[in-house]
Amino acid sequence: MARAPALSVDKLKDLGVDKLAQLVLDEAERNAGFRRQVKAAVVGKAGPEAIVKLIDRRLSGLTRAKSFVDWDKARAFADDLGSLVDTLTSELGPAAPALAIDRLLRFIATHEQVFERVDDSSGRVQDVYYQAIAAIGELAPNLSAPDADQLPEKIMATLGETTHGYLDDVTSVAVPHLPPESLIRWDGTLKHAIIQRQAEEAGRPSDGWFYSMTSQWASMRQTIALARGDIDLLIALEEKKKTQMQDTLGIAAQLMEAGRNAEALAWVRKPGRHTLGEANNDLSAKRVSLEASILEATGDKPAAQALRWQCFEVSLSADILREYLHHLPDFEDIEAEDRAHALALSADKPEQALQFFLDWPRLDLAAKLIMTHPQHWNGGHWHTLPKIALLLEHDFPLAATILYRALLDDILKHARSKAYGHGATYLGKLTLLAKEIEVAGLGEIVSHAAYLANLQQTHSRKSGFWARVGAG
Repeated sequence: MARAPALSVDKLKDLGVDKLAQLVLDEAERNAGFRRQVKAAVVGKAGPEAIVKLIDRRLSGLTRAKSFVDWDKARAFADDLGSLVDTLTSELGPAAPALAIDRLLRFIATHEQVFERVDDSSGRVQDVYYQAIAAIGELAPNLSAPDADQLPEKIMATLGETTHGYLDDVTSVAVPHLPPESLIRWDGTLKHAIIQRQAEEAGRPSDGWFYSMTSQWASMRQTIALARGDIDLLIALEEKKKTQMQDTLGIAAQLMEAGRNAEALAWVRKPGRHTLGEANNDLSAKRVSLEASILEATGDKPAAQALRWQCFEVSLSADILREYLHHLPDFEDIEAEDRAHALALSADKPEQALQFFLDWPRLDLAAKLIMTHPQHWNGGHWHTLPKIALLLEHDFPLAATILYRALLDDILKHARSKAYGHGATYLGKLTLLAKEIEVAGLGEIVSHAAYLANLQQTHSRKSGFWARVGAG
């Protein structure tokens, strides 16, 4: 069967103006969001002011709207919002970036009332707002010097009291494109606002919870400090946070990059919040990786390597082992890798060791580990074991058989009727694997015939399952 030709601008041009216009008109009749984009493009021929009028009407309508958006209309609603952002970025943005950013800020400011009107469990509507935030970062480099200088005031005027966190996000995308004088002035504005707000909130009851903008403003000050290269201010602001909320690894990384290794070492060893994707315990892989890099920078390579190996012994992290081997002298890595494999094979937590061998990857050792602990595997781990069994079934049928049996046994033991279809599939795989095992002369586990006979005896009354098997 011939494949349909791929679309391209040149092939569409070949259709001719009349044909393309009709196709656009037909789609505009079916798709309200697309219809608005087409109207904006047509209006845009008259200049950016005409597009602004069209967009302002849509923003005003969005601000005034009060009705709840039913779940079956939520997707179309999100698409309509997306078309508004697309119009701002593709039609107005190239011609008038300052006007486009103004309207993007107005759009972002509608998020709180919009979220009250729609069930956004899918996250589609929130994605549109993040799209608008990213668009500000893309348009900001095109601002004139006066418009860039005024952007902080516009951001604060439009979003200064938003509690959702978008103010901080907008700051992050805007700051890299602002002149140094604007950043200094913005930081001063935020500093004054924090002091004033803290004074106003000082009289609130200590036992009542309330949201304060000061934490978001302080985070914005840190974003500005980082852009200005003011690490001391960044640290001073971080130290004002509660210990469990301090980004100790983030600060340590900044200090190391600045060559302030002694301070970096102190920060990386401090307790703090979850950072860089992991809990900040003493031997988390991300924390150890950073501390070892700092130790290397100070010239203490033996301590860095000892820390990496200690972390591997506890976590069996493939990433940490790679770092450890990378920093070994030539020809010592092979022996160290063998030592790591032996350690994993004898580990107290086979699941952790199995994940290591999958990450390394060494499927042969993963299979060996599975066969070393044939009764250990929990068939309730249906989200991971089938994928592992599938990886192993071609070259390591015994190991795959152990996992498929664990999965099937768990389904039948707990009478998981909704999973009977999967169970029937696993039994079919076990039948095929048994033939491979027999041909290869592998006989280290209970035969398939004996296993099947036990299933039929133990679970004879689970007719729903056996009906699935018969249907297969």
